[in-house]
Amino acid sequence: MITMNRQQAADAAAKASAERETIQANLLDLDGSFGKRLLAGAQLTGVSKDRWDKASATLAALWDTYATYSGVVDRVVALAAGRLGQKELTEITSLLTLPSVQVTRAQTPLSRRDLADTGRDTLSLATAVARMRDAFAEVTGVVTAAEQAWNTVAAPLDAAAADLTQAGTLAGSDDEGLATERAQLRTELDAQRAALNADPLGAQVATANRLNDRAAALRARAEELAKLRTGAGQRVAAARGLADEARAARADAMAAYERVVIRVTGVPPVPDFTADPAARLARLDALLQSGRWTRLGSELDLLERELASETAKFQEAERTVVTLLGRRDELRGLLDAYKAKAARLGAAEDGPLTGLYEQARGMLWTAPCDLAAAAAAVKNYQQAVLAIGARRL
Repeated sequence: MITMNRQQAADAAAKASAERETIQANLLDLDGSFGKRLLAGAQLTGVSKDRWDKASATLAALWDTYATYSGVVDRVVALAAGRLGQKELTEITSLLTLPSVQVTRAQTPLSRRDLADTGRDTLSLATAVARMRDAFAEVTGVVTAAEQAWNTVAAPLDAAAADLTQAGTLAGSDDEGLATERAQLRTELDAQRAALNADPLGAQVATANRLNDRAAALRARAEELAKLRTGAGQRVAAARGLADEARAARADAMAAYERVVIRVTGVPPVPDFTADPAARLARLDALLQSGRWTRLGSELDLLERELASETAKFQEAERTVVTLLGRRDELRGLLDAYKAKAARLGAAEDGPLTGLYEQARGMLWTAPCDLAAAAAAVKNYQQAVLAIGARRL
């Protein structure tokens, strides 16, 4: 061992003191970290318990090593601050470079233990720092992983809790089935919280996310319920308006049917309502009065769709009826057009042609008109006129 001179001893003591202060600060940060307090303050289970049992033993040994190491550094600093004679320089050099830090290590199993094994090691300052560095990395790895896992899972659980609270506020005392589902989700949320606190390293974020999604869906339903409760009267009134529109559409279809059925045969009857809207509206009034908002919302949604479908059905029926009358008028126009063509061909007095014309005209101007027969008669007259025209080319 080469003994340090005074300057070397002073510099080495200052360096050791600074390094000790840094180590102490980092150990205190670790000790006060959220992850460490999370693991140390809970009754752990599962993966977290297994890893923390090992890490906490490592941390205890780390603090023990630090205490002995710090005592050696204190002795070095004290010597360097006093009179530095040869004896003091020799001791400083010895403390800084030779094994001087006594630590207790883990008990060696009896089957591998030496007869003279004391269970203690004497380390140099550098070796003690290296050992503390490894222990620090091991413990911070577990602590950081636990904190990250807790934060990752806690975020969706916090969001779920907020959604459940908001759902309860929005739904109030009129939430019907929402209250039961909300209570169930709250129970599941509490269970997930307890599981997270007991085993953050084993927590499943997918489970928390699914719970968050369900709570968000419940909140959305509560919002719809609150919106419905506020505007229920207006929606029921709007449903009455839709029913009136459907009745008016059927009345128009019936009027068209009665107008056309005496003029044309084969007119399809106008369908009736699939379900009586008056009875459905009465049920809505009962649900509104009893405050059964969820059922009211479902009934309103269904009735609104059905009334829109009924209105479209009656409008289509009216178009079908009117189209039949239009077909008769179209055939009349076609017959007159070919009569004019026959006159231009000089065949207005043609006996057979005139007979075909009168036959078609009689059908088209007879009430009710058989459209199929009249269409065939017009076609016969049309073909006869076209044949005369072809012969005269």
